[in-house]
Amino acid sequence: MTTDPVPEKSSNTAKPSSTEKRSSITWDAIIVGGGAAGLWAAGTAAQRGKKVLVLEKNNKAGVKILMSGGTRCNITHHCDSRKIAEAFGKQGRVLLSVLNRLSPEDVVREFESEGVATKVEETGKVFPVSDRAIDVRDAVVRRLARYGAELLCGCAVETIKPAMGGQGFCVRAKVQGNCVELACKTVLITTGGLSYSGCGTTGDGYAWVRGMGHTVTPLRPALTPLTSPDARVHELSGLTLDDVLVRADVFAHGLETKPLKLQRRESRGGFLWTHKGCSGPTSMNVSRCLSDRSPEDRLELVIDLLPDSTVQQLEEWIAHETRQSNRAISTVLASRIPKRLASSILQGIGAAYDPHLAELPKSIRLKMIENIKQHRIPISGTLGYPKAEVTAGGVEIGEVNFQDMQSRLQPGLFLAGEILDLDGPIGGYNFQAAWSTGHTAGLHVG
Repeated sequence: MTTDPVPEKSSNTAKPSSTEKRSSITWDAIIVGGGAAGLWAAGTAAQRGKKVLVLEKNNKAGVKILMSGGTRCNITHHCDSRKIAEAFGKQGRVLLSVLNRLSPEDVVREFESEGVATKVEETGKVFPVSDRAIDVRDAVVRRLARYGAELLCGCAVETIKPAMGGQGFCVRAKVQGNCVELACKTVLITTGGLSYSGCGTTGDGYAWVRGMGHTVTPLRPALTPLTSPDARVHELSGLTLDDVLVRADVFAHGLETKPLKLQRRESRGGFLWTHKGCSGPTSMNVSRCLSDRSPEDRLELVIDLLPDSTVQQLEEWIAHETRQSNRAISTVLASRIPKRLASSILQGIGAAYDPHLAELPKSIRLKMIENIKQHRIPISGTLGYPKAEVTAGGVEIGEVNFQDMQSRLQPGLFLAGEILDLDGPIGGYNFQAAWSTGHTAGLHVG
């Protein structure tokens, strides 16, 4: 059973004799990383009767679970498996097999069987009714404990190497200052990426998998807020919009008139101006396109502030309003967009004052409508890994068999969760991928 059934406390309580005892055991599977994928995998593998040990370097398991969703934990998204896979873009196709083994409906059902009632919000996000991420974390720990897996926190793995003779693995770790070597038949790496570095994620797993021949695609922060050098953006800090369409444009140095073709560069939903730049679901969803770009590249967000209205419809609306009244244009715009934003737009297009409708020159009217449909914000970068919810890039997915999550290069090595080159949008998609890849690995380790 787990050494920490109530994992708010450290499970690093093993006496030296306990550590020595663990060292002498050959485990069916050692899971390195006690996050979403690793904890779920442990329960699944132990349920099959496998002897499983989870090693977590933090003093408590599931730290990222506890921090996610503003400490509420967005467990999954209310949709079918195909929609989950599609949300990841082209790479998401590999997820279909693991989602067939553990769908969003299965995840909800499993959590509710563990006593965690769930709810679906308007956005489709699934949360615990309690709004407590700790209930989610405790549920997956209870699950693995009930089936007999062992969870050891405060255990920093240093190396993972195939055993001499090619049978199994040797995991070298440090527990309470003591170095131990643990033997296992199979090993599952679920160490996550580099996101939320405050959780202790330092990318340890990348070096281990490279040492066993794997390719790690370029890494960059994703689902992270954006920064802007524009003072007018900063002046709108705190302003939110519920429904806009955002596009990320990257103009490579020397190609200033044509943006690069990038995957998943558009997102529709909420938007937030901040004192540093932009945040909210749409900005964070496209941040993967703007992370770690060359300093010579020009970066922009292009926002359609009224995505349900065409340019022609807006021209007809302004013409109708002009015939009906002679109000200030910012007052008219305030029926569609916040007045503070309307004033900023007028300032940005060169209106020296807030003209009334009858005084509005055609050139200003056309610029205004263009700015509403293509509101451009210069971007200087992102807030990086400390604020990133996921890492883009990771272990090349073609090097992993998603039928069992086993490495195609190193027999007995399994990989699941964020360490893989898979990152999805905000909304529970990434947790679903972690649960499902972890579950599939748990069905095959040992």
